[in-house]
Amino acid sequence: METFILLVFIIGYLLITLEHTIKIDKLIPALGMMALAWAGVALGLDDFTQWFDSANYSMLDGFVGMEHKEKLHVMEETLLHHFGKTCEILIFLMGAMTIVEIIDHFDGFVAIKDFIKTNKKRTLLWIIAFLAFILSAIIDNLTATIVLITLLRKILHSNKDRLWFAGLIVVAANAGGAWSPIGDVTTTMLWIGEKVSTGKLVTELLLPSLVCMLVPTFIASFLTPFKGEFSSEGEIGKKTKVGSRILYLGLGMIVFVPIFKTVTHLPPYIGMMLSLTVVSLVAEIISNRKFSLTDFQDDLAGGGHGAHSPTMRALSRIEMPSILFFLGILMTVAALESLGMIFTFGGQVREVIPDNLFVILLGAGSAVIDNVPLVAASMGMFDMPTDAGIWHFIAYAAGTGGSMLIIGSAAGVVAMGMENISFGWYLKKISGLALAGYLAGAAVYLLL
Repeated sequence: METFILLVFIIGYLLITLEHTIKIDKLIPALGMMALAWAGVALGLDDFTQWFDSANYSMLDGFVGMEHKEKLHVMEETLLHHFGKTCEILIFLMGAMTIVEIIDHFDGFVAIKDFIKTNKKRTLLWIIAFLAFILSAIIDNLTATIVLITLLRKILHSNKDRLWFAGLIVVAANAGGAWSPIGDVTTTMLWIGEKVSTGKLVTELLLPSLVCMLVPTFIASFLTPFKGEFSSEGEIGKKTKVGSRILYLGLGMIVFVPIFKTVTHLPPYIGMMLSLTVVSLVAEIISNRKFSLTDFQDDLAGGGHGAHSPTMRALSRIEMPSILFFLGILMTVAALESLGMIFTFGGQVREVIPDNLFVILLGAGSAVIDNVPLVAASMGMFDMPTDAGIWHFIAYAAGTGGSMLIIGSAAGVVAMGMENISFGWYLKKISGLALAGYLAGAAVYLLL
């Protein structure tokens, strides 16, 4: 049965990797392999000779000699444990996504355009790179990429020019997401899993991540596409006081979450729910002030329920397919971890190659394979304490390594869709820059 579960994982993974080739959304194989993997665990429960205790990160003593009912009880407890830990991540992400959508509802991101006051391509590159680096640390790399490419469409008329800028946005956004506990799904996983703390993550990875952004941006600034001037296509929209206030409130409340966790020692998703409450309350008050009887009648005529509500609208716009994809991936890896496969494999790998080399290869692998399951797997391989160096290096490698291929990160995939960037073009033009940044940042981390 272990072979069956492993095959389910491999085939499901292959289908996820070939998503754009076979035209099947990665959500489908992710959920399918989760269900089949745990079905395999349940059906073969009496035949397994070992079981991994995820709570204590060690193999469970006396599992072989247990009765069927005892093993069933252990499996149910383990399943509930993993589901609870996974839901902590998913609820956290849903809260962050909703806050971002509320900001967008009030056109809050228009205020960011105030930072762009130039008609030189090289200067614009540096401004966009730093904005991506900073924004991704606050609102996550995926959202920062969407916001900045949307801005670029209003600033640069030529799609050919935007391709280059979009490629560097992906690199800078992934670098910015690596040093923040809320900047990337993988760092969020490590943070919620208590592998890293906010303070240590920032102090250990800020400089390597900054170098990972600076090196490719510096090299790119000498390339032909970033020479000369451009003429802006037009204004992105009208900046309003309400939009700016919601932007600063939303970003401030997201940044408040790590502070809340440090003070209360409660899981991050509780702090995120508090932040969502505050932002939603303010948004509802602002909307109600502008709400008229005509809007209410139009809402009833259209059969809508609370269409005027920014919170309801934001909840309807969040990326639920991504949330369910993460559920499928994380719970599938949990099945492999529960059988001790990942822990055993991790021990074998560490006997053959040094930990640092393994992490560098893991980062390179995240460019080909989604970094979420790689990090989930690595969390079951190592039994190091919180803030051990290996966890920070994994956060850096998994967060930035995906930039080397357009399909290697969520930011890359969304840029690919928004600007029709081909796999081949990115490989030829951007991958080398991303590789230089990745290795330079890794070298800085190891030297420190």
